Amino acid sequence: MFSALSAFSSLSVRRRGSTRLAAAAVASGLLAAGALAAAGPAAAEETPQHQGGAVATLDGLKTYDTAVLHTDGGDQQIPAGLFEMTVDGGGTLKTYCIDVHRPTQEQAKYLETSWDETSLGANRDAGKIRWILDHSYPQVDDLSALAERAGVDSLTEQTAAAGTQVAIWRYSDHVKVDALDPKAEKLADFLEKNARGAAEPRASLTLEPNAVSGKAGEKLGPVTVRTDAGHVTVVPPADAAASGVKVVGKDGKPVTAATNGSELYFDVPTDAADGSSSLTVQATTSVPVGRAFAGVTQSQTQILAGSSESTVSAAATATWAKKGAIPALSARKNCAKGGVDITAVNKGDEPFSFELMDFKHTVAAGQSRTVTVPVQEDQAYDFTIEGPGGLKKNFKGVLDCKTSGATAAGAGSSAGSGTGTMDQLQNQPSPATAGNAPTAGDGLDLAETGSSNATPMILGIAVVFLVLGIAAVFFVRKKDATPGEK
Repeated sequence: MFSALSAFSSLSVRRRGSTRLAAAAVASGLLAAGALAAAGPAAAEETPQHQGGAVATLDGLKTYDTAVLHTDGGDQQIPAGLFEMTVDGGGTLKTYCIDVHRPTQEQAKYLETSWDETSLGANRDAGKIRWILDHSYPQVDDLSALAERAGVDSLTEQTAAAGTQVAIWRYSDHVKVDALDPKAEKLADFLEKNARGAAEPRASLTLEPNAVSGKAGEKLGPVTVRTDAGHVTVVPPADAAASGVKVVGKDGKPVTAATNGSELYFDVPTDAADGSSSLTVQATTSVPVGRAFAGVTQSQTQILAGSSESTVSAAATATWAKKGAIPALSARKNCAKGGVDITAVNKGDEPFSFELMDFKHTVAAGQSRTVTVPVQEDQAYDFTIEGPGGLKKNFKGVLDCKTSGATAAGAGSSAGSGTGTMDQLQNQPSPATAGNAPTAGDGLDLAETGSSNATPMILGIAVVFLVLGIAAVFFVRKKDATPGEK
C-alpha cells in the first residue's frame, strides 16, 4: 500500500515561502481571496497533461475587420477575424475565437483539445460552428463565390473573416454582435441562417489509453493509435538501451511506424528493475477543421479554421514491477462535473492507495477507479501523485469549461454585460494586433500581465478582508490594554 498526493495552487509551487504568510492571514480572511488570485493565468507555465495532437503558440490576430458587440452596458467596437498560430515542430494554424469576452495572452501556448474539455461540450450549437467553418473563409477561399452566396457583390479577406467570426460568436457565446461592414454583416447573417449541425472532428493524433501498467516480463498494453495521418513514427523510450524495454506490435516484433488503429505494447524484460518509461508517436498532417484549441493559461479558446501540414504528437507511459501495487495514472478535464478526473488502474497483486483533497482512495488489485477532483471555473490545478518504484505523476492546467460571459452570468451578472471585461475593453481578441500595442494609459488589460478578468474584484475583496483583519487585531489589543474590562 502506498499513499502520497499533494494538491496545491501554482502560488505554493512558485512561492513556497508563502505558507507562513497564508497562515498569518487566516484571521483576516485574506487566505480565501488570495487562493483565488493565486490560481490565475501564471499558474501553468509548464505544459499540462495533453491527450495528444498539435501544440501551438498564438501569433495574434492577422486578418480582421470590425464588429459591434451589443451589451447591457452599451455598444462596443471590437476587432473580429482570423488568428494565426505557429505549431511546435513546424506548421501554421488559422483559428477563430469562441469566447468573445476573454482576452488573449500574448504568445500564449495552446493545446489541441476535444470539445468536451471546453465550452463547446455543453453548447448545443457547437455543430453549427463546425458547419460555418466548413462553408466559409478560409475553407472557401473563392471570395467571389462566397460573396454570391451571401448576396453581396464582393468580399475582401478582411470582411470575409469578420463576417465568419461574427456568425461564430452568435453560436459560441450567444451574444448580440454585428459586423460593422454591411457586406460582412450579410455574410454573417447568411452563415447563421444556414448553419446546420455537424459532428466533432476526431483528433489529429491520440493514444488510447495514455497510461498502462503491469508486471515485468509481460507486454504492457495495448496502446491504440488514433489519427487522421496516413502513418505515424514511433519513438521508443529514451532509456530503452539501459532498461531493455522495447515498443512492439501484436506479434511481439519491434515497431518504428504505425497507422490508425495500430496497437502498441511495451515489452518489459523479466529482470527489469521496477520502474516506468514512455513512448511518443509523431506525424505530419493537416489538423482537422473544427478542432478546439485551449490555452495553457487563461486565454481565449480557439477553434481551427485551417491548417498547413503540421507536426502532431502524443505520448503514453508504462509502469511495471515484479509484485505489489502497480498503478497506471492518467487525468482528464471533466467539464460536465466541473473538475478533473484522476484515473488509477492497478494491474498489481496488492491494493494501491492514494489521497486526493484529504480523502483516501484505494484501488483493489486488478481494478480501476476514477476520482473527480472539483476545480472552480477559470482556476488552476496542480496535483502530484506518488506511487511505488519512484512513480510520480503531475497533472496541471486551468479548468476553462465556460465562456466568460456564461461565467459572469452564473455569478449573478448579465451574460451580455461582461462586467469587468467589456467596460475595460478587455474583450479584444488580441490587444497588441489590432493597431498599435496598448499602453497602461489606454485603460486596457495588457495581455502580457497575465491577469484574469476577475483579478480586480478578487484584490478588492482581499483588501476589504485585510482591513477588517487589521481592525480586529487593533480592537483586541485595545481591549486587552483597557483597565477594568472583564
